[in-house]
Amino acid sequence: MDLLIKEACVENLTEAKNAERLGASQIELCGRLDLDGITPDLSLVEKVLKGLSIHVKVMVRPRAGNFVYTEKEINVMEVSIEFLKSMGVQEIVLGLLTDKNEIDIPSTEKLVELAHPIKVTFHKAIDKLDDPVKGVRQLMEIPGITAILTSGGKPTAREGAPVIRQMILAAEDKLNIIAAGKITNENLLEIDRLIDADAYHGKLVVGI
Repeated sequence: MDLLIKEACVENLTEAKNAERLGASQIELCGRLDLDGITPDLSLVEKVLKGLSIHVKVMVRPRAGNFVYTEKEINVMEVSIEFLKSMGVQEIVLGLLTDKNEIDIPSTEKLVELAHPIKVTFHKAIDKLDDPVKGVRQLMEIPGITAILTSGGKPTAREGAPVIRQMILAAEDKLNIIAAGKITNENLLEIDRLIDADAYHGKLVVGI
């Protein structure tokens, strides 16, 4: 299990430090996990960057709810990205869709280009698509996106395992597919046998 890449989803400094202590490979820092995560407070980002030695990803999401954003909301995301870049954040996590439930390619390209040279993970917004595998192929064409977080369009990684495996095949080693969805330190090995993903994500992936 120690060889698996474990990404802990956290929302405060205590959780972040506990995740590192318990063996997390990296963290995704969010605000308001009760709302499935939004952009965290910048003061918290600063404390986590100073307090941890492992890789830190930061969520860029201006509000809870769907992933169809107005121009004003996209502008807010741009400002967040600029601040996070200036703070030395290593990677951001975002996801944008159209009102037709497809990836918003132009807006995604715009934000990923702005983030450069920071890496970008496209988050579970991809699970809203009718065909997440098609989404993988589209995201592969956007330089700067290096990973996709997904539960295969299902509530849990176990349920979404067949689709996640298809997404891994579609990614052709060009994108890392990070499996998510009720993954804990107790079921991680079982899920890994089902999926054999590049990494695993969860609030309890290391037992915090």
